[in-house]
Amino acid sequence: MKNEESLAYFLNESKIIKIDELGKKIRIAILGSFTINGVEETLRVKCSQNNIDCRSFVGEYNQYNQEILRENSELYKFNPELTFLILDVRHILGELFFYPYSLNDSEKKEFCENKIQEIMNLLKTIRKNSKSQVILTELQVPTYSPYGINEQKEEYGIKQVVTKINKKIKYEIKDDDFISILDFNEFVQKYGEQNIFNYKEYFSGDMKISIEYIPKFCDELMRFVIAYTGITKKCIVLDLDNTLWGGVIGEDGFDNIQLGENPVGRSFVEFQKRLLALNQRGIILAINSKNNFEDAMEVIKKHPNMILKEENFSCIRINWQDKVSNLHEISKELNIGLDSLVFFDDDPVNREFVKHELKQVLVVDLPTDSSQYCKILINMKNFESLKITDEDIKRKEMYLEQRKRIEFKNEVSNLDEFLKQLDIKIKIKKADNFVIPRISQLTLKTNQFNLTTKRYQHEEISSFSNDKNKIVEGIEVSDKFGNNGITGVYIIEKTDSEWIIDTFLLSCRVMGRRVEDIMLKQIIERAKQENIKKIKGKFIPTAKNKPAENFYKEFNFRKEGDFWVFNTEQETKKVDHIKVIENE
Repeated sequence: MKNEESLAYFLNESKIIKIDELGKKIRIAILGSFTINGVEETLRVKCSQNNIDCRSFVGEYNQYNQEILRENSELYKFNPELTFLILDVRHILGELFFYPYSLNDSEKKEFCENKIQEIMNLLKTIRKNSKSQVILTELQVPTYSPYGINEQKEEYGIKQVVTKINKKIKYEIKDDDFISILDFNEFVQKYGEQNIFNYKEYFSGDMKISIEYIPKFCDELMRFVIAYTGITKKCIVLDLDNTLWGGVIGEDGFDNIQLGENPVGRSFVEFQKRLLALNQRGIILAINSKNNFEDAMEVIKKHPNMILKEENFSCIRINWQDKVSNLHEISKELNIGLDSLVFFDDDPVNREFVKHELKQVLVVDLPTDSSQYCKILINMKNFESLKITDEDIKRKEMYLEQRKRIEFKNEVSNLDEFLKQLDIKIKIKKADNFVIPRISQLTLKTNQFNLTTKRYQHEEISSFSNDKNKIVEGIEVSDKFGNNGITGVYIIEKTDSEWIIDTFLLSCRVMGRRVEDIMLKQIIERAKQENIKKIKGKFIPTAKNKPAENFYKEFNFRKEGDFWVFNTEQETKKVDHIKVIENE
């Protein structure tokens, strides 16, 4: 661990914080059921690093009950704005933590109810006696159970008891804007129980979080501090070359940038997906790139592996101006402060220039290895919000599209009318270098609506696409609210007298819109055009493809041995709510 990340570093730094130079102010109370030495000092330093003056109160060891339940306690005299109630599972469960089999199921059920009531009573008491925002750590689900492999069969095994307590408390507080849950299990999963829990430190001082990981735990606490103080960043400003894709578009050209086709290219796709997820929940995206505008926009608009589209960017600056000037313009156009911006750029010269000229902007130091971009982004705590509001959502069109689709469905009187008004379009995509990887991915991952569940790697799909006796195509589905991408696949084996459906699948994200009907109808119509009289297909049942079980039967295929068979002279299902755009 780097020195600046160690607890010793934070303990030393806490003694020399210059409070007068800090902007925001906050009063934080920390209550715990175990020894939490070092948390307060680390939290104050991390606050100061974010220009926050943190005044703190730390309850005495395991005195959280007394502090909360006594109306004139030091806790309430301190009058905190933010209160962290840090409870550990050993303390809450007591002897039951070790001996869950000492009580029968009805006794354990009563135990759970009592513990839930105790914790809820504490939360309600704080709410009654204080205006503080309360952050409760959920109980850690034990990784060990004396029931061993039978734990999962027990309704009230040790893990089930803890899970039930956590779940019920989350349900009880879901509508209370002043109580939040810190996902302690996520923290344990991230760093590992073997690292976080140190038996020697536990036996010597009842420490349930290792000294080494106190700073990491405080990072989790800081997510709530950042959200509460309103210093959440609102906009991610992105360079393009070697930031959203590999290579330089002006030199490498459209076909040679790295985006999705190899390990490097896939790292950029993953990064874009992470950015899109933030974009959908209301984080603004902007572009700040030194580039020829037409070349860069061609990639954004036309490259099949681009996740982020033009509509995802609220502001675009693609020109030959310096990055600082562009950031000023972006800030002005979006009507947000420079301190709301986070800047991602692979070029260290540009980063240093922005750091020097615009100290308000958070500049992310990107490594040369693009595989680390996602890790850096998901570990950032700067985008937190105590509540994602409708206003946040309305910022982003793509998130709004899905919400409108759901609202629209509820407004329409029946499914047929809904589908008709949805204005569904499908594009039939021939397997090429851009489509093949997606087709392979769908065959490998699609389970529910998959008639044969055959799995094919990239190379196999590529080989099929070059076989004149096979049809390999992907189906891109869109509607009035947005594009779902390539979500359907079929692979057909052709002979002179009949076609055999080798693979037929549909992603679960577009199930329920009868896309599968139009896909099969298209296959039948094309077979007719080539004077094929018979189409055959198998349904191979699995544990997960039940939704596709009756598909052939409902389309008037008849069973002949292991195959379902369709005579192309028969009438096909009527599907008039979907428009087909062939062979793009």
